[in-house]
Amino acid sequence: MKNIYLALSLIFSAGTLSAQQFLETNAGSEHWVDSTFRKLSRREKIAQLMVLRVSTITANGPLFYEEQVAKNIRKYNTGALCLFQGTSKQQAEVLNRLQAKAKTPLMVCVDGETGVGMRFSDVSPFPDQLTIGATPDAALAYNVGKEIAAQCKRIGIHVNYAPVVDINNNPDNPVINYRSFGEDKYKVAGFGVQIMKGMQDGGVMACAKHFPGHGDVAVDSHFDLPVINKSLQALDSLEMYPFKELIRAGVGSMMMAHLYIPVIDSTLNKATSLSHNNVTGILREQLGFKGLAFTDGLGMKGVSKFYPQGEASARSIIAGNDMLCLPQDVKGSIKKTRKAIRRNELQWTDIDEKVKKVLLAKYNLGLNALKPVDTTALAADLNRNVQMVKKEVYLNAITLLRQSDSLILPLKVQRKVAYVGIGISGENHFGTMLKNAFAADCFYLDYTADSIAAGKILTALRGKYDEVIVGLHKYKKYPANNFGISTVAMDLVHAIQKENKVLNFIFGNPYAVKNYTDARNIVVCYEDDNLMHEAALSLLKGGISAKGRLPVSVEGFHYGTGLSTAGAPSVKTSVFSGNISSKHVTD
Repeated sequence: MKNIYLALSLIFSAGTLSAQQFLETNAGSEHWVDSTFRKLSRREKIAQLMVLRVSTITANGPLFYEEQVAKNIRKYNTGALCLFQGTSKQQAEVLNRLQAKAKTPLMVCVDGETGVGMRFSDVSPFPDQLTIGATPDAALAYNVGKEIAAQCKRIGIHVNYAPVVDINNNPDNPVINYRSFGEDKYKVAGFGVQIMKGMQDGGVMACAKHFPGHGDVAVDSHFDLPVINKSLQALDSLEMYPFKELIRAGVGSMMMAHLYIPVIDSTLNKATSLSHNNVTGILREQLGFKGLAFTDGLGMKGVSKFYPQGEASARSIIAGNDMLCLPQDVKGSIKKTRKAIRRNELQWTDIDEKVKKVLLAKYNLGLNALKPVDTTALAADLNRNVQMVKKEVYLNAITLLRQSDSLILPLKVQRKVAYVGIGISGENHFGTMLKNAFAADCFYLDYTADSIAAGKILTALRGKYDEVIVGLHKYKKYPANNFGISTVAMDLVHAIQKENKVLNFIFGNPYAVKNYTDARNIVVCYEDDNLMHEAALSLLKGGISAKGRLPVSVEGFHYGTGLSTAGAPSVKTSVFSGNISSKHVTD
């Protein structure tokens, strides 16, 4: 498997815009960088290293910080923006106004692991990385990356904070989990390289995160500082492996994790993002990374709990980072950084080097010739290929985890079928299709229902149906409180299994399968939307074969588990770019 993914990296290597090319110099870039740099005051040089948040979400909808951001642009000449919540038109209009005010063109970033639809309310997201990790074909990851790049280019985004190449080797991880390609370092590296190459071939800088590896934690760094007690050898051989492969493949930037790893830096409560040992010693000197280093959000409690915001920014620059992501105190960050220079903890030559590096990346990303974002048909353009790509991933990801009743797939039309939708209170797309295709009787139980309601469903099913299809829907993506799945719902599913021939469809995070290890027939569908419902129906009817493999180990099932159904046509991989191979590569 390792050789398959490494070979695949070579297949896609030609033409990729690498970290070196983002920092490539020529007569034009040297002139633009030098002339722009000479116009910057010392205060502005520090501000050029800052990425400011443009909006957030509130109970009343998106809230834009345009006035405050514009003030910082005018006063300090801050260097970059990060887009978050709002519609695509709102984002474009605010972005156009802010770029028009900027003395130095603004590098625009987005935290878009599933494309801009992860943030923009009028754009559909691409599949989660864990869903992509269930597919047997890394060409699909490349296609997703290429389409994400097209979205970013359309709306004026230059850097996407993706892919996540953390290895999710802790099922209880409260912050990575489904955002990872899985638990196998070779799959994470191989698929991470391909989605990165897709983005960078599309002219958008990718950002591998969260170095040196955020997968084996049980604490969310948004709220506290996770601790990882591992040896350097263990970290190097597992957690750092995907990052090393992405460096080798030319990733343009990296994001530093807020983690406390004593073997890297024993300074109490110093996050790896603020550690010179980590950013400069390991990432730069040992691994040879030459691209841009971004901090994770400096407002996260993993750092802000222990370092006031201005101090966190100064410590981040001293550590070797190039870009300060979401500092909450621009003035304080400049003040504390200048203070560190006066104390000889940092030199102005260090700042100058970083600023020129950022300006060079801006030039190579086209910021020397910026044009306003055209808002005509913007949402339609951003959504154009999402459903096609998503469907292709879903058809390849759907995983037959267990089939103890050999004749249950494909489902025969003449059989008497019931559908029990768990987690929903009324008919959904899957239920409607089952009614139309199999004349199924439908029953629903949401997570607030009591045992009386569950008992009525069990009674209604008793002895009346040849097959019962159970769909687990609308549970939470993260594992806290058992994904929000109620005890009543779990007990009902177990009771149904004892009295009926049941086929279970798990529409969401595959770790939830741990609740149903006694089930005789299980299909993991990873996500819960209409397209995945349609993929599940195609499997039921024998229209597609099951090709997915479990990207993580779940209680009772090992990584890579997945049965293939015979007799159905295979799913052909579409190719959206003329320079890649479409052949299937399997684990």
